[in-house]
Amino acid sequence: MPARIAEVCAETGQEPPRERPAVVRCILDSLALAYRRTVRRAAELSGPEIEVVHLVGGGARNELLCRLTADACGLPVLAGPVEAAALGNALVQARAAGVLTGGLPELRTVLRSTQEVRRDEPAGASSGTEAALTRAARRAGLDC
Repeated sequence: MPARIAEVCAETGQEPPRERPAVVRCILDSLALAYRRTVRRAAELSGPEIEVVHLVGGGARNELLCRLTADACGLPVLAGPVEAAALGNALVQARAAGVLTGGLPELRTVLRSTQEVRRDEPAGASSGTEAALTRAARRAGLDC
């Protein structure tokens, strides 16, 4: 991964990160910016305004990723549950077996009452974030 990052940096005229923490930060910033593009595109395609970003799975454990995502998207991030796929599977099986009979509202209530979800509010995108968005858009031919 560091070699690919260095390659992209060379292609875009940027200084590649040299130390491991800088590589990790580069990856987290890139993920947050990708989430921003995806959230904005989803809003364009679906119509309704997006009010919150749900970040589930292992990435929900990374507080920095969640904060960067909130800032990049300009939206609150709800982080968790970490095992969302497994929990969803278990809830659907419980419904199919007749253990839970209330439909989707009941499944959501069970999930909310059993899983911790952390909320990260946007602190505002920095000028560095905006510069990164401009570079990413130029490179990919996208409107960020």
